[in-house]
Amino acid sequence: MPLSRAAMKWFAQNTIQTERDLKDPRLDVVGGADLKGLPDATIITAEIDPLMSEGKMLAEKLKQAGSHVKYENFAGVTHEFFGMDAVIPDAEKAQALAAADLKQAFGQKATGAVRKK
Repeated sequence: MPLSRAAMKWFAQNTIQTERDLKDPRLDVVGGADLKGLPDATIITAEIDPLMSEGKMLAEKLKQAGSHVKYENFAGVTHEFFGMDAVIPDAEKAQALAAADLKQAFGQKATGAVRKK
């Protein structure tokens, strides 16, 4: 079942306890968090997803904060598509993109740790 407005409302009702929580940067990453100094990112969104616009905004804000961002939106798929590679070909493409970028990032010492040989 695709992520819906009703499901999003349920998550909010079961996560947010006060109006102040709505301004907490851990919940309002796009609007309230300081994104400076964060590592590069790959952001994958789905066209049919109530969170697609937030994913796109996060990519833009990360870019503005100085991170290199690879953003890819997959047309015609829902929020849940990423784990459905057995039936959705774009899921396999999204997984391959994420895996390749993670491998590259770890190869570039993304955590800042020095790898000893």
